[in-house]
Amino acid sequence: MSDEPAIRPFDDGGPCVIAVVGPTASGKSAVADLVASSLGSEVISADAMQVYRGMDIGTAKTPVAERVVPLRLVDVVDPGEEYSAALFQRDARLEIDRLRAAGKVPVLCGGTGLYVRAALDDMRFPAGELESPSREKYQKMAAELGDEGIHAYLEQLDPRSAALIHPHNVRRTVRALEMLDEGTSYADQHSGFSQPVSWYPSLQFALTMDRERLYRRIDERVDRMVELGLVEEVRGLMDQGMSDALTSRQAIGYKEIIEALEGEITLDEAIETVKLRSRRYAKRQLSWFRRDERIEWIDMDALDAQGAADYIVQKVNKETA
Repeated sequence: MSDEPAIRPFDDGGPCVIAVVGPTASGKSAVADLVASSLGSEVISADAMQVYRGMDIGTAKTPVAERVVPLRLVDVVDPGEEYSAALFQRDARLEIDRLRAAGKVPVLCGGTGLYVRAALDDMRFPAGELESPSREKYQKMAAELGDEGIHAYLEQLDPRSAALIHPHNVRRTVRALEMLDEGTSYADQHSGFSQPVSWYPSLQFALTMDRERLYRRIDERVDRMVELGLVEEVRGLMDQGMSDALTSRQAIGYKEIIEALEGEITLDEAIETVKLRSRRYAKRQLSWFRRDERIEWIDMDALDAQGAADYIVQKVNKETA
């Protein structure tokens, strides 16, 4: 981690930041749009997949024509380009600072917990997150050894970090190896994430609902994605040579359709796998956000999107009165 002193705008008297978070398919985008519209502001996406151009249907990116307010930090890079939590932190804070300078309340919305924390908390990333001379070396090693092989190599060097990373998460394994080259450990950095210190004043809300209802919504969303043309979207990205990039990013909804289009599984099997992995991802998201005691949970079984937005706006107005 950087040894530079933190210079935080926490006590600068500017507007707080609103965060609307929660699991996939919980209705975050609709609530955030209504909140930002009511406050005369904008929404900043905190979704690790929505930053990629052309990945629209499979990431549930709100179509341009349906956006109630401006949506920032979507379509930032092509699928083949590198992007990270450190880059998101830089970009998100530029948007947040711009809105706060104009006296507007930024509304951060998304389900990628690390991105939310990177934007809102005092989290310093090693310089290698932005550019690392060793990254190419480890990426080539991963291509030669495979997912489990490169993970086993990390385990030899840094077993504590390896224990925190899934054997098939090549990107994170490579990052952990880079950090070792920089003289730090992924495990040490990860432990630091458990003690958040706010960078901005914020009010954070997570949406929740009955688990079975959430799972039904996830399944219905996947079916709707297919109806909207997910297969055609993936085929178009493959035609642009993006297959490896989509697979390496473990992008749910894309890697499975690629497997179907390449004949490894049937389309029906791919769709069912997308649903299963999306439900598992929702469980991980819920676990992540529940660790943060600063987050207030909103029961979406008791409120609709407008009701949830009204509640959040009331809290904001009370906080700033």
